Amino acid sequence: FTASLLLGTTLTISSNHWIVAWAGLEINTLAILPMISKSHHPRAIEAATKYFLTQATASALLLFSSMINAWQTGQWDITQLTNPTSCLILTSAIAMKLGLVPFHFWFPEVLQGTPLTTGLLLSTLMKFPPITLLYMTSPSLNPTVLTSMAILSTALGGWMGLNQTQIRKILAFSSISHLGWMTIIISYNPKLTLLNFYLYALMTTATFLTLHSTKASKLSTLMTTWTKAPTLNAALLLTLLSLAGLPPLTGFLPKWLIIQELTKQDMA
Repeated sequence: FTASLLLGTTLTISSNHWIVAWAGLEINTLAILPMISKSHHPRAIEAATKYFLTQATASALLLFSSMINAWQTGQWDITQLTNPTSCLILTSAIAMKLGLVPFHFWFPEVLQGTPLTTGLLLSTLMKFPPITLLYMTSPSLNPTVLTSMAILSTALGGWMGLNQTQIRKILAFSSISHLGWMTIIISYNPKLTLLNFYLYALMTTATFLTLHSTKASKLSTLMTTWTKAPTLNAALLLTLLSLAGLPPLTGFLPKWLIIQELTKQDMA
Protein backbone atom coordinates (compact mmCIF):
# COMPACT_ATOMS: atom_id res chain seq x y z
CA PHE A 1 0.00 0.00 0.00
CA THR A 2 2.88 2.35 0.77
CA ALA A 3 4.34 1.61 -2.67
CA SER A 4 0.97 2.38 -4.30
CA LEU A 5 0.75 5.60 -2.29
CA LEU A 6 4.16 6.72 -3.53
CA LEU A 7 3.32 5.61 -7.07
CA GLY A 8 0.03 7.55 -7.09
CA THR A 9 1.70 10.70 -5.73
CA THR A 10 4.60 10.47 -8.20
CA LEU A 11 2.22 9.89 -11.13
CA THR A 12 0.17 12.98 -10.35
CA ILE A 13 3.03 15.35 -9.60
CA SER A 14 5.04 14.35 -12.68
CA SER A 15 2.19 14.12 -15.20
CA ASN A 16 1.39 16.54 -17.98
CA HIS A 17 -1.85 14.85 -19.03
CA TRP A 18 -5.14 15.15 -17.14
CA ILE A 19 -5.96 11.43 -17.35
CA VAL A 20 -2.60 10.41 -15.85
CA ALA A 21 -3.04 12.96 -13.04
CA TRP A 22 -6.54 11.61 -12.36
CA ALA A 23 -5.25 8.01 -12.35
CA GLY A 24 -2.55 9.00 -9.84
CA LEU A 25 -5.16 10.55 -7.53
CA GLU A 26 -7.32 7.42 -7.76
CA ILE A 27 -4.38 5.12 -6.94
CA ASN A 28 -3.63 7.37 -3.96
CA THR A 29 -7.19 7.19 -2.64
CA LEU A 30 -7.38 3.42 -3.03
CA ALA A 31 -4.00 2.93 -1.31
CA ILE A 32 -4.85 5.01 1.76
CA LEU A 33 -8.33 3.49 2.33
CA PRO A 34 -7.08 0.16 3.79
CA MET A 35 -4.68 2.11 6.01
CA ILE A 36 -7.56 4.16 7.44
CA SER A 37 -9.82 1.15 8.03
CA LYS A 38 -7.06 -1.17 9.26
CA SER A 39 -8.14 -1.17 12.92
CA HIS A 40 -11.72 -2.42 12.08
CA HIS A 41 -13.08 0.02 14.67
CA PRO A 42 -16.52 1.40 13.66
CA ARG A 43 -15.10 4.95 13.74
CA ALA A 44 -12.26 3.94 11.42
CA ILE A 45 -14.70 2.35 8.97
CA GLU A 46 -16.84 5.49 9.10
CA ALA A 47 -13.76 7.64 8.44
CA ALA A 48 -12.77 5.45 5.48
CA THR A 49 -16.28 5.67 4.00
CA LYS A 50 -16.40 9.46 4.37
CA TYR A 51 -12.94 9.77 2.87
CA PHE A 52 -13.80 7.51 -0.07
CA LEU A 53 -17.04 9.33 -0.93
CA THR A 54 -15.42 12.77 -0.76
CA GLN A 55 -12.36 11.82 -2.80
CA ALA A 56 -14.40 9.91 -5.39
CA THR A 57 -16.65 12.95 -5.88
CA ALA A 58 -13.63 15.26 -6.17
CA SER A 59 -11.93 12.95 -8.68
CA ALA A 60 -15.11 12.75 -10.75
CA LEU A 61 -15.32 16.56 -10.80
CA LEU A 62 -11.65 16.78 -11.80
CA LEU A 63 -12.20 14.37 -14.69
CA PHE A 64 -15.37 16.21 -15.69
CA SER A 65 -13.53 19.55 -15.69
CA SER A 66 -10.65 18.24 -17.81
CA MET A 67 -13.11 16.61 -20.24
CA ILE A 68 -15.01 19.86 -20.76
CA ASN A 69 -11.69 21.63 -21.35
CA ALA A 70 -10.51 18.95 -23.80
CA TRP A 71 -13.86 19.09 -25.59
CA GLN A 72 -13.57 22.86 -26.05
CA THR A 73 -9.84 23.20 -26.77
CA GLY A 74 -8.89 19.77 -28.12
CA GLN A 75 -5.92 19.11 -25.82
CA TRP A 76 -5.33 17.43 -22.45
CA ASP A 77 -2.34 19.44 -21.21
CA ILE A 78 -2.70 20.36 -17.52
CA THR A 79 -1.16 23.82 -17.93
CA GLN A 80 -3.50 24.72 -20.84
CA LEU A 81 -6.72 24.94 -18.83
CA THR A 82 -8.52 27.83 -20.55
CA ASN A 83 -12.25 27.10 -20.33
CA PRO A 84 -13.85 29.22 -17.51
CA THR A 85 -16.37 26.47 -16.57
CA SER A 86 -13.53 23.94 -16.34
CA CYS A 87 -11.54 26.30 -14.12
CA LEU A 88 -14.47 26.70 -11.73
CA ILE A 89 -15.18 22.94 -11.54
CA LEU A 90 -11.46 22.22 -11.07
CA THR A 91 -11.23 24.76 -8.23
CA SER A 92 -14.14 22.98 -6.49
CA ALA A 93 -12.56 19.55 -7.06
CA ILE A 94 -9.17 20.57 -5.66
CA ALA A 95 -10.82 22.39 -2.72
CA MET A 96 -12.72 19.18 -1.97
CA LYS A 97 -9.55 17.07 -2.21
CA LEU A 98 -7.65 19.43 0.11
CA GLY A 99 -10.47 20.12 2.55
CA LEU A 100 -10.80 23.86 1.94
CA VAL A 101 -13.90 25.69 3.20
CA PRO A 102 -16.76 25.13 2.18
CA PHE A 103 -15.72 21.50 1.48
CA HIS A 104 -13.91 21.03 4.79
CA PHE A 105 -16.45 19.05 6.85
CA TRP A 106 -15.00 15.62 6.02
CA PHE A 107 -11.43 16.33 7.10
CA PRO A 108 -11.66 16.68 10.93
CA GLU A 109 -14.03 13.67 11.07
CA VAL A 110 -11.73 11.48 8.97
CA LEU A 111 -8.60 12.50 10.87
CA GLN A 112 -10.34 11.79 14.18
CA GLY A 113 -11.15 8.22 13.06
CA THR A 114 -7.61 7.31 11.94
CA PRO A 115 -4.44 6.26 13.79
CA LEU A 116 -1.84 9.03 14.21
CA THR A 117 0.55 7.66 11.57
CA THR A 118 -2.20 7.45 8.93
CA GLY A 119 -3.39 10.89 10.05
CA LEU A 120 0.09 12.17 9.30
CA LEU A 121 -0.08 10.74 5.76
CA LEU A 122 -3.52 12.30 5.26
CA SER A 123 -2.30 15.72 6.42
CA THR A 124 0.93 15.82 4.40
CA LEU A 125 1.48 13.29 1.59
CA MET A 126 -2.16 13.16 0.46
CA LYS A 127 -2.27 16.95 0.14
CA PHE A 128 0.79 17.07 -2.12
CA PRO A 129 -0.79 15.91 -5.46
CA PRO A 130 -3.78 18.34 -5.28
CA ILE A 131 -1.43 21.21 -4.34
CA THR A 132 0.77 20.33 -7.34
CA LEU A 133 -2.28 20.45 -9.63
CA LEU A 134 -3.26 23.79 -8.10
CA TYR A 135 0.29 25.03 -8.69
CA MET A 136 0.24 23.96 -12.35
CA THR A 137 -3.19 25.43 -13.11
CA SER A 138 -2.91 28.57 -10.91
CA PRO A 139 -2.51 31.09 -13.79
CA SER A 140 -5.90 30.02 -15.25
CA LEU A 141 -7.93 29.93 -12.02
CA ASN A 142 -10.19 32.73 -10.81
CA PRO A 143 -8.30 34.73 -8.12
CA THR A 144 -11.54 36.01 -6.52
CA VAL A 145 -12.88 32.49 -5.89
CA LEU A 146 -9.51 31.33 -4.54
CA THR A 147 -9.17 34.37 -2.27
CA SER A 148 -12.70 33.96 -0.87
CA MET A 149 -12.09 30.26 -0.14
CA ALA A 150 -8.70 31.05 1.38
CA ILE A 151 -9.98 33.77 3.73
CA LEU A 152 -12.86 31.56 4.87
CA SER A 153 -10.50 28.59 5.41
CA THR A 154 -8.02 30.63 7.44
CA ALA A 155 -10.78 32.16 9.58
CA LEU A 156 -12.83 28.99 10.12
CA GLY A 157 -9.75 26.81 10.62
CA GLY A 158 -8.59 28.98 13.50
CA TRP A 159 -12.06 29.58 14.91
CA MET A 160 -13.42 26.02 14.86
CA GLY A 161 -10.27 24.57 16.40
CA LEU A 162 -10.85 26.59 19.58
CA ASN A 163 -13.51 24.41 21.22
CA GLN A 164 -11.91 21.02 20.46
CA THR A 165 -10.47 18.64 23.04
CA GLN A 166 -9.27 15.99 20.58
CA ILE A 167 -5.73 16.71 19.36
CA ARG A 168 -6.31 15.19 15.91
CA LYS A 169 -9.30 17.48 15.33
CA ILE A 170 -7.26 20.52 16.38
CA LEU A 171 -4.53 19.48 13.93
CA ALA A 172 -7.17 19.02 11.21
CA PHE A 173 -8.42 22.58 11.70
CA SER A 174 -4.82 23.78 11.77
CA SER A 175 -4.36 22.08 8.39
CA ILE A 176 -7.47 23.82 6.98
CA SER A 177 -6.13 27.16 8.19
CA HIS A 178 -2.68 26.58 6.66
CA LEU A 179 -4.26 25.55 3.37
CA GLY A 180 -6.08 28.87 3.39
CA TRP A 181 -2.72 30.68 3.59
CA MET A 182 -1.39 28.55 0.73
CA THR A 183 -4.42 29.17 -1.49
CA ILE A 184 -4.52 32.94 -1.05
CA ILE A 185 -1.03 33.41 -2.48
CA ILE A 186 -1.15 30.80 -5.28
CA SER A 187 -2.36 33.29 -7.94
CA TYR A 188 0.34 35.83 -7.12
CA ASN A 189 3.41 33.83 -6.12
CA PRO A 190 3.00 30.04 -6.42
CA LYS A 191 6.54 29.36 -5.10
CA LEU A 192 5.48 30.75 -1.72
CA THR A 193 2.64 28.21 -1.65
CA LEU A 194 5.15 25.39 -2.06
CA LEU A 195 7.46 26.85 0.61
CA ASN A 196 4.52 27.12 2.99
CA PHE A 197 3.49 23.52 2.21
CA TYR A 198 7.00 22.12 2.79
CA LEU A 199 7.38 23.90 6.12
CA TYR A 200 3.85 22.93 7.16
CA ALA A 201 4.57 19.28 6.29
CA LEU A 202 7.80 19.37 8.30
CA MET A 203 6.17 20.85 11.40
CA THR A 204 3.11 18.59 11.20
CA THR A 205 5.34 15.52 10.83
CA ALA A 206 7.26 16.53 13.96
CA THR A 207 3.98 17.07 15.87
CA PHE A 208 2.33 13.80 14.79
CA LEU A 209 5.43 11.69 15.47
CA THR A 210 5.85 13.23 18.94
CA LEU A 211 2.19 12.57 19.75
CA HIS A 212 2.60 9.03 18.43
CA SER A 213 5.55 8.34 20.68
CA THR A 214 3.89 9.86 23.78
CA LYS A 215 0.55 8.12 22.92
CA ALA A 216 -1.38 11.37 23.47
CA SER A 217 -4.68 11.77 21.62
CA LYS A 218 -6.64 14.14 23.90
CA LEU A 219 -5.65 17.44 25.50
CA SER A 220 -6.18 15.94 28.98
CA THR A 221 -3.57 13.22 28.31
CA LEU A 222 -1.21 15.76 26.79
CA MET A 223 -1.16 17.63 30.13
CA THR A 224 0.48 14.68 31.87
CA THR A 225 2.97 13.56 29.20
CA TRP A 226 5.72 15.94 30.33
CA THR A 227 6.51 13.60 33.22
CA LYS A 228 7.32 10.77 30.77
CA ALA A 229 9.50 12.71 28.33
CA PRO A 230 10.24 16.28 29.43
CA THR A 231 12.67 17.07 26.57
CA LEU A 232 10.31 15.73 23.92
CA ASN A 233 7.47 17.74 25.40
CA ALA A 234 9.52 20.94 25.36
CA ALA A 235 10.28 20.26 21.68
CA LEU A 236 6.57 19.65 21.05
CA LEU A 237 5.73 23.01 22.65
CA LEU A 238 8.14 24.78 20.28
CA THR A 239 6.80 22.84 17.27
CA LEU A 240 3.21 23.77 18.13
CA LEU A 241 4.16 27.43 18.53
CA SER A 242 5.92 27.24 15.18
CA LEU A 243 2.81 25.67 13.65
CA ALA A 244 0.82 28.58 15.07
CA GLY A 245 3.18 30.92 13.21
CA LEU A 246 4.73 32.81 16.11
CA PRO A 247 7.94 34.75 15.52
CA PRO A 248 10.91 34.01 15.79
CA LEU A 249 10.06 30.36 14.93
CA THR A 250 10.15 28.83 11.43
CA GLY A 251 6.35 28.77 10.99
CA PHE A 252 6.31 32.57 11.00
CA LEU A 253 8.49 32.81 7.87
CA PRO A 254 5.92 31.73 5.22
CA LYS A 255 3.19 33.88 6.81
CA TRP A 256 5.50 36.88 6.84
CA LEU A 257 6.44 36.39 3.19
CA ILE A 258 2.81 35.83 2.18
CA ILE A 259 1.64 39.00 3.95
CA GLN A 260 4.52 40.90 2.31
CA GLU A 261 3.53 39.61 -1.13
CA LEU A 262 -0.16 40.40 -0.54
CA THR A 263 0.79 43.95 0.49
CA LYS A 264 2.67 44.32 -2.80
CA GLN A 265 -0.49 43.19 -4.62
CA ASP A 266 -2.58 45.74 -2.61
CA MET A 267 -4.50 42.86 -1.07
CA ALA A 268 -3.64 43.27 2.61
